[in-house]
Amino acid sequence: MEELNQEQIDESQNPEMDDSIDNLTKKEFVSVWVRDPQVHKEDFWHTYIDYEICLHTNSMCFRKKTSCVRRRYSEFVWLRQRLQDNALLIQLPKLPPANPFFSLNNPYQVTQRMQGLQKFLEIVLQMPLLLSDSRLHLFLQSQLNIAKMEACVQGQTRYTVAQAIQRCVYETRFPAEEESKSYCDSDCESTASSGLGSSVGPATPIEMSTQNGSPAQQFLATPTQQDQLS
Repeated sequence: MEELNQEQIDESQNPEMDDSIDNLTKKEFVSVWVRDPQVHKEDFWHTYIDYEICLHTNSMCFRKKTSCVRRRYSEFVWLRQRLQDNALLIQLPKLPPANPFFSLNNPYQVTQRMQGLQKFLEIVLQMPLLLSDSRLHLFLQSQLNIAKMEACVQGQTRYTVAQAIQRCVYETRFPAEEESKSYCDSDCESTASSGLGSSVGPATPIEMSTQNGSPAQQFLATPTQQDQLS
C-alpha cells in the first residue's frame, strides 16, 4: 500500500504530465458555420441572398469569442481578393464559382454554395498570417458594408476596427439554438428573413497554433465605452 501511494505521489508531481494537461486545456480552436440563407429584394428587378456566419472560438486572435453576422456572396468575393492582395505568397482557397444560372429558389444550389463558403472560411482560419488582417475580422465580426470596412481599415472613420467589432451587437445563434432577433447600431445593415432557414451542418472545430506576440492580438484593445460609431 505504501509503494502504491508513493507511485501516485510521484505521478502527481511529474512536471511533464502537468505540462501536457495544461497544453490540452489551453489548446485554441475556432468553429465557423455558414447557415440560414435569406432572400432580400432590393427593388422590383433585383434580389440577392445572404447567409449567417456564426463564429465560436477561444483564440486570442479574436476580440469576440462568439459572434454572428450576415454576408452575401459578393462580400466573400471582396474578402478573398483583399486577403490575396495582402498575402501574395499564400495560395488562398477558392470560393464556389459564380454561376450565371444560380437560382435563389433552388435549394440544392443554395446548399452547395453554403458548403463552399463554409469550407473557404474553415481553410482561411487555419492560416495564421491571415488572422492579422483587419478586413477578415471586420468581415466576420461586424456588419459594416464593404465601403465602411475599407474606410475603417484605412483609418478614415471615427472608430477603430476593435470599436466597430465591439459596438455592433448581434444576438448569437448557433445551429442548435432557436431563432432570435438581431440588434445592430446605425452602421450595421438590417436584414429581413425569407423563411429559407437551413444550415450546412455542425462545424468541425479547427485547432489553432498559439504563437506569442501574434500581430492578430492588436484587436484586443478595449474601446472606450462612450465612443460612438459615425
